[in-house]
Amino acid sequence: MHKINELQLAKQLIEFPSITPIDAGVMKFLEKKLKKLGFKTKILEFKEKNSKSVKNLYARLGNKSPNFCYAGHLDVVPPGNIRDWTVNPFKPSIKKGHLIGRGANDMKSSIAAFVSALSIFLDKNKKFNGSISLLITGDEEGDAVNGTRKVVEYLKKKKEKINFCLVGEPTNPTTLGEMIKIGRRGSITGKLIINGIQGHVAYPDRANNPSTTIVKILNEIKNIKFDNGTKDFQPTNLEVTKINIDNTADNIIPRSAEAIFNIRFNNKHSSNSIKKKLNKIIKKLSKKNKSKYKIEYRVSGEAFLTKPNSTTFMIQKIIKKVTKIKPKLSTTGGTSDLRFIKKISPGLEFGLVGKTMHKVDEAVSVKDLKKLTKIYQNILQNFFK
Repeated sequence: MHKINELQLAKQLIEFPSITPIDAGVMKFLEKKLKKLGFKTKILEFKEKNSKSVKNLYARLGNKSPNFCYAGHLDVVPPGNIRDWTVNPFKPSIKKGHLIGRGANDMKSSIAAFVSALSIFLDKNKKFNGSISLLITGDEEGDAVNGTRKVVEYLKKKKEKINFCLVGEPTNPTTLGEMIKIGRRGSITGKLIINGIQGHVAYPDRANNPSTTIVKILNEIKNIKFDNGTKDFQPTNLEVTKINIDNTADNIIPRSAEAIFNIRFNNKHSSNSIKKKLNKIIKKLSKKNKSKYKIEYRVSGEAFLTKPNSTTFMIQKIIKKVTKIKPKLSTTGGTSDLRFIKKISPGLEFGLVGKTMHKVDEAVSVKDLKKLTKIYQNILQNFFK
């Protein structure tokens, strides 16, 4: 069996400028590697109206149960100003024991670690009782419309059973081994438009200033105490991210005002219960201020929690053995593709240290990469005992 070196593969994956949702040939490249290891593969391309087409990959080795799935994404965020980098973001290089390149920790190196671990596992276990699969998307950093969400629908239709899923997101804040993610908060973005009546600032009685209404609404929704958090989750929080009044003159009361806000909510709420709460306030204050309003919501995901099971604790134990740190089971951070996968399988997230993700000179420790490969290999070994 052909053993794959994690560092070499990480470098090769980073060399593809797969800025979301561009594939740049990276899926085909990974598919070839997996085929050599004996996997049956399928590149799944999805496109929805008003969105760009996205390539995803589902690969499976074996047809027996249990099926252990590794999930990840090969798309990356844009590098920003390339001149700010000390290396070309798509020509990775090693400096001071760190591999630098766009996607180094979010999350091409984690995929490389898993494929390397897989090659070592298969070398030692010519036959194992079960299946191993990979669900790799090209739409995690983007709209997440044509990626994992669609692959999960496809797998449901095909009656494909996954028994446990490990998502390789960079879950550790500063040190490898600190944190496993067993759930995530939900996320809703709201776009609020208040329409008033335009007029001269010297005659406010002849106008209706929408900024007055929008400020009152934003103040009230910002001060909602949704909850105190739970044993597993932080308190629900609302942040106003944009306020815009498109007015070119200083002596005109504007006609409309716009604001955007985001809410990260725990599992005490659903997106619908939050919307109802907000709509009540928006409606009440708009009516009081004789203003018309329009509100649009975009739900990125509901809050979810995967109840820890024996596989969760086995993984926690292995991480502790390799890193000498007992990882905390956490739900902090943004959304991840586990929000879609949880519909068909229990799972958790564990990967590299995420402190440089999305930054200039995104980097991963070469030592950590080696350790992560060892962790992933031991997980496979224990799962198929």
